[in-house]
Amino acid sequence: MENKKTKVFIDGSEGTTGLRIYERFQDRDDIELLTIESALRKDTAERKRLINESDITFLCLPDAAARESVELVENDKVRIIDASTAHRTESGWVYGFPELSPAFREGVRSGKRVAVPGCYASGLIALVYPLVKEGILPADYPVAAFAMSGYSGAGKKMIAEYEAGERAQELNAPREYALSQQHKHLKEMKAIPGLAKEPLFSPVICDYYSGMLVSLPLFGSLLAKKQTPEGLHAFFRDYYANEKFITVNPFGAEADSRGYLSANARSGWDGMEIFVTGCEDRLLVSSRFDNLGKGASGAAVQCLNIMLGCDEAKGLCL
Repeated sequence: MENKKTKVFIDGSEGTTGLRIYERFQDRDDIELLTIESALRKDTAERKRLINESDITFLCLPDAAARESVELVENDKVRIIDASTAHRTESGWVYGFPELSPAFREGVRSGKRVAVPGCYASGLIALVYPLVKEGILPADYPVAAFAMSGYSGAGKKMIAEYEAGERAQELNAPREYALSQQHKHLKEMKAIPGLAKEPLFSPVICDYYSGMLVSLPLFGSLLAKKQTPEGLHAFFRDYYANEKFITVNPFGAEADSRGYLSANARSGWDGMEIFVTGCEDRLLVSSRFDNLGKGASGAAVQCLNIMLGCDEAKGLCL
């Protein structure tokens, strides 16, 4: 007997994240994609019909539209995977980062409402959550982080600006932004690891398409448990030892690239790698991944795979 295919609708399939999710389903024989005519993609009645006809709907929309889509659900069997910021810290929603703990993975497996983490948030939470959970980083530690990203994470309008034949000279250099400390990922960066305060976060957009590097500097004297770089590396290696999507690189691996970490080195990959560097007084933990992969559409498809009980990496690049 032929296995029944899972009906999937992507609400917002013409955006960057939606398109990447769509691409990842092209060679899958277990998925039936429900598509919407381009002229009707903002038609509420047609979106409502397709959402309620689906088994799983991805929301790749601005926050307000994502909330509207959830309100359109009338079929109790429909499961939602939301790639927007709208529901990441909302009650009743599972945070879709299964590597953080068995409870997070089980939440995704059995949940009906799953929120995909933000790209920057994924990189920082992968570093901060284990440290807080295991009592190394106090919840009231003054967390600060800096990050570099390709321009693809800024949406269609910004992509067009960067890829225009004639463009502003300022786009030729890295640009720091979110200077008012109001970045939309700060809420989940605080809530998911259980920090007392939002981090001081400094993101930089750069002139390359995709790839992200998030770095967490730590003062050894302020940690609850004294750490050496080697000891902290061993901690992360053990914490993520059985996770196929997260690789803790060997201690000293940065020497392979002459002591540099390039933020676009993992473009096109759906995993995340972690580096531990520094000295006993000043430690540095960094995560590197594709902002469109583990930072967006790759993570969303991983959540779907967990829901379906198949290989978490099915249709993904690892």
